[in-house]
Amino acid sequence: MEAIDIRAQIETEIFDYQTLIHTLKDLSSPRDKITDLLRQEIIIRVKKGLYVFGPKYRRHPYSKELLANLVHGPSYISLDYALAYYGIIPERVEALTSVTPNRSRRFNTPVGLFIYRQIPPGAYETGLVRVEADHEQAFLIATPEKALADKIVSLRSLAIASAAEMQRFLEEDLRIEPDFLKSLPAERIYDFAQRYRSRKLRYLSQLVRQLQKAGETNHE
Repeated sequence: MEAIDIRAQIETEIFDYQTLIHTLKDLSSPRDKITDLLRQEIIIRVKKGLYVFGPKYRRHPYSKELLANLVHGPSYISLDYALAYYGIIPERVEALTSVTPNRSRRFNTPVGLFIYRQIPPGAYETGLVRVEADHEQAFLIATPEKALADKIVSLRSLAIASAAEMQRFLEEDLRIEPDFLKSLPAERIYDFAQRYRSRKLRYLSQLVRQLQKAGETNHE
């Protein structure tokens, strides 16, 4: 079976071992064929059982965000990558960062670095959305406020003792714009604080309320 025949039968850019084996089912030794496909870089193994087509055989770019959902799951994009995705922090983030209720993991793969941080199940089950990307490649990602909450909690050495200290950290260290902070839903952040049992997130919720109240006063 030629590479062009395999490409014709597998419609998606990201596919699993079962899909590949089904495509090669008529061959006498499908595993040998997979080894040959990998050697020629017709396909690339991202991790055991998960593949993408090599550059010469792609019909369109694959979604790295969708790939992150699949490399280790259940999971969804959050933390630094999500903050950069939304334009909340100015830095360009290369590693695909996600949260999961399972244990934390790192996967250094041929197509990039995927990092997963374990969070409590109660915190995991809220604050995510499904994004419809190009070429029917939908993926799961934290909402902006949840990505920020996950980031703050992930910084275990970060000592915050007031809403004012939280503001200084967000604006000076993470370089987040005050207008964004003012737009955050304080009630949802307080809910995250309860789920995480996080004092730092309670200070974030308090800060948001203060900024919103100050904005209302300035408009009177």
